[in-house]
Amino acid sequence: MLLLLAKLFATLLHIALVFALAPLLAGVVAKLRARLLGRRGPPVVQPYRSLLRLLRKTTLVPETATELYPVWPFAACTAMAGAAMLVPGFSTGMLTAPLGDFITLIGVLALARAATLLGGLESGFGFGGAAAAREVLYAVFAEAALLVVLISFVLIAHAPGIDAIATAFATFHVGISISLGFALVAMLAVALTETGRIPVDNPAGHLEVAMVHEALLLEYSGRFLALFEYAAMLRLLVWMDIIGTVFFPFFMARANDPLTWPVGLALWGAKLAVMAVALPVFEVSMAKMRVFRVPEFLGVAILLGVLAGIFLFVAARIGT
Repeated sequence: MLLLLAKLFATLLHIALVFALAPLLAGVVAKLRARLLGRRGPPVVQPYRSLLRLLRKTTLVPETATELYPVWPFAACTAMAGAAMLVPGFSTGMLTAPLGDFITLIGVLALARAATLLGGLESGFGFGGAAAAREVLYAVFAEAALLVVLISFVLIAHAPGIDAIATAFATFHVGISISLGFALVAMLAVALTETGRIPVDNPAGHLEVAMVHEALLLEYSGRFLALFEYAAMLRLLVWMDIIGTVFFPFFMARANDPLTWPVGLALWGAKLAVMAVALPVFEVSMAKMRVFRVPEFLGVAILLGVLAGIFLFVAARIGT
C-alpha cells in the first residue's frame, strides 16, 4: 500500500511540475535566444503573462468556420497533456509507466498534430492550408524516422515502453555508443521538426509565406489561441523529456523510493537546463532551411535510424 501511495504521489508531482514548468521552459529558451542575438529579450515569465492575456481577450470566430472550430484547440491541448503525462521526467516506475510506450506516444503526438492541422483548415484561409500541407509532408518523414529509431530501442530493451528503454540504456554496455549516437541525432532532427524550431521552422518569424506551425493558428484568438500556445509549450517540454529520459537516464529516481526523488528532481532540472541552453545556441548558429530541403533533412534522420538498427543487430549477432 505504501509503495502504491508513493507511486501515486510521484506521478502527481510529475504531472504538476510538467504543467507548471512548460511555459517557464519556453520563456527561458526565448530569453537566451534573444540574448545570443544581442537583444534584451522578454522576461522568462512572459509566456505566463501571454497565456493570461489571451484568456482575458474576446474570442473571435471566422464566418467561414464550422461548428468544429472550438473543438480543435481543446483536442490538441488534451492530446499534448496526455503525452506529457506518459513521458517520465525525474522518475521511472510511475503509475503511467504501463501506458507510456513509444507506439502510444507516437499516436498521441499524431493526434495533437491532426487537431492542429484541422484547426488550420477550419476557416479556409490560404496560408493555413499551405502550412497544413507542409506540416503533413514533414509528419510523414518525422514519424517514419521515429519508427525506425524505435527498432533500435526495442533491440536493446526488448520492449517499446519508455521506462523499460530508459532502464536498459542506463545499464547497457557502452560499446553500442556509436549506434546510440546515430539514434540520438535522428531523434534530435525529429524533435526540431515536431517543435517547429530552426532549421525547419522559425518560431520567431512572422512571414506568412515561410511559416508552418504559426500559420496554422493565424485565424485563432483568445482562449482558443491560448490552448494552442500552451500545447506548443508542452510539446517542447515533452520532447526534451523524451531525449533526456531515453538517452540520459542515469540516476533517475524510482517512484516507489521517495529517498531518491531529490536527486532525480535535481538531475531532471539540470537536463532541462542544459537542453534549454543548447537549443538557442544551435538556433542562432543555423539558418532556416527552404521548405523543399526539410524532407531531405528528415531523410537523413531516417537513414541514421536505419543504420543504428543495423549496427545494433549486427553487434547482437556477433555477441551471440
